Amino acid sequence: DKDIAFHSDHADGHEAMIRAAHALLCEADFVVHYNGQRFDVPHLNREFVQLGLPRPTPFKQVDLLRVARSQFKFPSNKLDYVAGALGLGHKVAHEGHTLWAKCLAGDDAAWKRMERYNRGDVRLTERLYDRLLPWIPNHPHLGLYNGRGDCCPNCGGTRFEQVENARTALTTYAQFRCRRCGTFTRNNFIRDRVTSRATR
Repeated sequence: DKDIAFHSDHADGHEAMIRAAHALLCEADFVVHYNGQRFDVPHLNREFVQLGLPRPTPFKQVDLLRVARSQFKFPSNKLDYVAGALGLGHKVAHEGHTLWAKCLAGDDAAWKRMERYNRGDVRLTERLYDRLLPWIPNHPHLGLYNGRGDCCPNCGGTRFEQVENARTALTTYAQFRCRRCGTFTRNNFIRDRVTSRATR
């Protein structure tokens, strides 16, 4: 969906906002976020249990902060810095803590700035996700969701180029690179295998 959903205490009321988040997570196969595993999802879970809502249907999580920390060594791992360093843009600027205070006071103009800030975060996270796709280990295999087992696990692309073989400790496989996102994958065809058993 190209539209970004936005719900807030101010526009919808607290309970309606939480119920909207709960419904969205129950629809999700996997969720892409930045520091969501340690921050957003646990906070939402607290709100759900306090409201008496059932646990959301299980979903996978793709936390881009964990990808940034494990795959690269940026001077800062903040979303704004990483996205800016990759030429993807920056977070929407605002006045800082004052904005939150004004929102708590019910300031309509402040809430409009908060909405713009939140929508900007969604767009920036999406652009960063697209850029980091080939670097995301253990990404949920999109073939499970689009019905194509022969697609790129990370982006669902179907065009590949064969590159050097992939080798595990004992086995060699044919290796491919997705032409759309650059993710490496291998097939199940064994090209070579050795045994670790010693022989006399």
